Amino acid sequence: MMQNILVTGGCGFIGSNFIRYLLEETDFAGRIINLDKLTYAGNPENLAGIDEKFAQRYVFQKADICDRAELQRIFREFQIDTICHFAAESHVDRSIAGPDAFIQTNVIGTFNLLETAREHRDRLRLFHHVSTDEVFGSLGKEGAFTEATAYKPNSPYSASKAASDHLVRAYYKTYNIPVTISNCSNNYGPYQFPEKLIPLMILNALERKPLPVYGDGSNVRDWLYVRDHCAAIWLIMNRGRRGETYNIGGDTELPNLRVVQLICDRLDAILPESGAPPRRELITFVKDRPGHDWRYAIDFSKLRGELGWTPAESFETGIDKTIRWYLERREWVERVKSGEYQNWIKAHYG
Repeated sequence: MMQNILVTGGCGFIGSNFIRYLLEETDFAGRIINLDKLTYAGNPENLAGIDEKFAQRYVFQKADICDRAELQRIFREFQIDTICHFAAESHVDRSIAGPDAFIQTNVIGTFNLLETAREHRDRLRLFHHVSTDEVFGSLGKEGAFTEATAYKPNSPYSASKAASDHLVRAYYKTYNIPVTISNCSNNYGPYQFPEKLIPLMILNALERKPLPVYGDGSNVRDWLYVRDHCAAIWLIMNRGRRGETYNIGGDTELPNLRVVQLICDRLDAILPESGAPPRRELITFVKDRPGHDWRYAIDFSKLRGELGWTPAESFETGIDKTIRWYLERREWVERVKSGEYQNWIKAHYG
């Protein structure tokens, strides 16, 4: 029933993986309209070859979800009937340094998108909103976040995502907009921007640069391979109950220090260097960031029980695939790290 899916933030890490998953691995036969502002984390190269391979089923539109007029044009021109909303500012450290962009994109942008969807509700099939487990705040040693956990965000980023979650839920209750919401744990995998923990550690370890770990490295995260996340979202979009929220987790709780150690050990095994010290010796501990949540853990039993989803990848298999992907994409890495891809964006899109 979904014919024209608007994917916001489709040139980002998770969005580009989702578009590839839909076009390359599912039986979806409709059209994807990729809306992306192309900020520093939006890279059209993440979807290289998609426009040629799926010329009749993939469209890219450079636009900002804060621009209501552009949203109206895109909804009308492409007859949008479904939205999968990834577009967001998503880095905690950046939100601490400059929260304004997070409020504008994550709150005002989501509001604009909801309003535009409401104005075109006669053909709207679904508004799926992609969120994070960070809206729930921090856990102690025991327990896990469920869909009933009270919100308690601790950073400007998580507060802005909490606000957008509430807006989406309110539009379902107030205006009967068909929505689903997913709150996921930490993603990793191909095409992730190098500022995030796992790609940063992989790339620094390859170059034998210091591996900075906040505090004592005891902060715990649940890790979710991005392809598993994409499969869960698509399942929710097709079979999830409207108005419901579903948690998506990787069933892999690990302290940050252990994650870095595993990356070091795997790289030592894949790329042994005669006479070189183990890469674990590159680990350095740095001052903890403000408001650093100590532990996240996701209970995804609702998703498993209702829709039968479980992650296909363990952390060991997922991190091995991720490391090998970065090793095989050195040119992509260099263009991203140098900012060269932004010159290409300026040349093509201004």
